[in-house]
Amino acid sequence: MKTPSIQNTLHRHGKAFLALALVVGAADLNAADADTSASLAEKAPVPAEKGAPLPLHQIEGNGGIFSTLSAYIVNPPRDGETIGRPSLGAAYVNLGHGQNLEALTLTESPLSRLELGYGWNRLGLGDLPDDIASQTTLRLSTSQVQVHNFNARFQLIKEGEYGQKWLPAITVGSHYKVNDGISKIDSELGGVLSASRINHHVGEDVTLYGSKLFTQLPRPVLVELGGRATRAVWNGLGGFTPSYSFLFEGNVVVFVTSNFALAAEYKQQANDYRPVGDLVRKSGDWWTIDAAYVVNKHWTVAVGYGNFGGVLNHNATGVWGLTTKWEF
Repeated sequence: MKTPSIQNTLHRHGKAFLALALVVGAADLNAADADTSASLAEKAPVPAEKGAPLPLHQIEGNGGIFSTLSAYIVNPPRDGETIGRPSLGAAYVNLGHGQNLEALTLTESPLSRLELGYGWNRLGLGDLPDDIASQTTLRLSTSQVQVHNFNARFQLIKEGEYGQKWLPAITVGSHYKVNDGISKIDSELGGVLSASRINHHVGEDVTLYGSKLFTQLPRPVLVELGGRATRAVWNGLGGFTPSYSFLFEGNVVVFVTSNFALAAEYKQQANDYRPVGDLVRKSGDWWTIDAAYVVNKHWTVAVGYGNFGGVLNHNATGVWGLTTKWEF
């Protein structure tokens, strides 16, 4: 009996070997394609999801409402991003009697817990120069003061961190302020402001804020409470005193719908200076009622009405203002 040769075996079973090879090869190609697709999917960048543009910009260039802050960071890095994107804001506040406050704000959050901000504030003096001239015969050469706010805030605890849903977000902040104009006014008034303890044009605030969103109510409610150590008169618009005051501030926000919210805020003001007759009045605490509307994922607008107490030579009652913010 002859043993089949290798050639005869290949000849008889060649078609079977070929069919098997094609099946195995196709399976390998399909597996390779699947692996390649999976690899590409892993390497492809995850689309950055844009959340709602909240919190708003507070007038000094921080995340907040209108005059008070929030413990949340503005526009932090999104999923898949290594650095956050900037946000721009603007505000106008009418104090009455020709006096107004304008603000331009900028924030950048390079890290999820770090917010850097700048706020330019301009206070128009309105009829104050005329009142000074009528009472003292002195005439101011300027009709405004400006304050540059440089802010750095760090979120110590994120809301609900460590698996503790009850934990609020907690953020600490440092705020360096430079008043451009108050020293010149003091000099032209013969040192009257310095004699009343308003004798510095620079100061630094320190803030500590906590924010907690309550979703168990019929509508979500956000409560934000904070403390501030400051030497500033009217947020620094009136200059700075030698010693610190420790003040309370905070706000409550009700989200009426997914893109419309109502807020109320309260902010204590320092009184560590001596009023100068009716020309530099005693400070009063600030309160406002605000309404904010989220136009889209980048743009918010808000209006506010409130009472700022004594500011310059008038009681600033019936104050109203507009703010807006754009997140990139």
